[in-house]
Amino acid sequence: MATQAHSLSYAGCNFLRQRLVLSTLSGRPVKIRRIRARDDNPGLRDFEASLIRLLDKITNGSRIEINQTGTTLYYQPGLLYGGSVEHDCSVLRGIGYYLEALLCLAPFMKHPLKIVLRGVTNDQVDPSVDVLKATALPLLKQFGIDGESFELKILRRGMPPGGGGEVLFSCPVRKVLKPVQLTDPGKIKRIRGMAYSVRVSPQMANRIVDSARSILNKFIPDIYIYTDHMKGVSSGKSPGFGLSLVAETTNGTFLSAELASNPQGQGAAVLPEDLGRNCAKLLLEEIYRGGCVDSTNQSLVLLLMTLGQQDVSKVLLGPLSPYTIEFLRHLKSFFQVMFKVETKPCGEELKGGDKVLMTCVGIGFSNLSKTLK
Repeated sequence: MATQAHSLSYAGCNFLRQRLVLSTLSGRPVKIRRIRARDDNPGLRDFEASLIRLLDKITNGSRIEINQTGTTLYYQPGLLYGGSVEHDCSVLRGIGYYLEALLCLAPFMKHPLKIVLRGVTNDQVDPSVDVLKATALPLLKQFGIDGESFELKILRRGMPPGGGGEVLFSCPVRKVLKPVQLTDPGKIKRIRGMAYSVRVSPQMANRIVDSARSILNKFIPDIYIYTDHMKGVSSGKSPGFGLSLVAETTNGTFLSAELASNPQGQGAAVLPEDLGRNCAKLLLEEIYRGGCVDSTNQSLVLLLMTLGQQDVSKVLLGPLSPYTIEFLRHLKSFFQVMFKVETKPCGEELKGGDKVLMTCVGIGFSNLSKTLK
């Protein structure tokens, strides 16, 4: 399948993950040149090499060529295989960096994926495992990916710089995806959250909860923020604390925000009260942006719509992030899919910022390796 498709060629290290994921799904080889060629430390970083090793583990017959300096990468994708896998992620990035790629690929494996990822569960760069569990999994369920084997579990927490966290992700396979019509986000009905603390006083989590509630209580009474204090082996190797908040709407949409403390020995110490207040404000900003999918999962929903059955899918999003805009360009070059983009001004009703209605026809992507039982 991959041999007839002509390869695509790119330059630079940006959006490497998008290109590798789309290449794996479309079966088109990709060549990326000039990866940090002018940098003092040229070539692929540790976390990118770890992502390539992960893709190699879950596929069968991938061909990966990297030159001596690591500035050129040729990737010819194999077939998505799945099965039981373990992977040690780089501690330079969070497990969320790898999970986002896996969420795109997992439904199309030959065998259901069951993977244990080790590394940093919560950091300041990538979406944390808590947020992906609360927002990305319900989103996949809208497309018909569901079952008892569909779960994301945090076995251990790990904060940067030491890591030491552990996460179990398992996902069933599907032959085709359902088209979706996510056009009415509904109103916010409840807010849930998770304040976690590892290797610091358990009181930190309670202080975060109190300060976050002081802001959110003005808007809605149904707020519950769990506290999670992991001890001993399950607390990883570095101290830290943080908060993830998720707002659920009447129509089953989830909007999220999160913050984590500065890694040990880097930057100024953060007060738990400030962190709680700032995270609450971030959630309010995300609610203002609105839409049926929050800004972390925009590219995931657009990909699943593209790969759906040959039927029309619609989704209402808040303002598109730069990452999503680049993702739309990549979808066009890998799958020749164009979205119809209509801006919806917020109008008279005070419903936050301007929205974008995205419409496309799925390509009818079918999981070839899933045999009909």
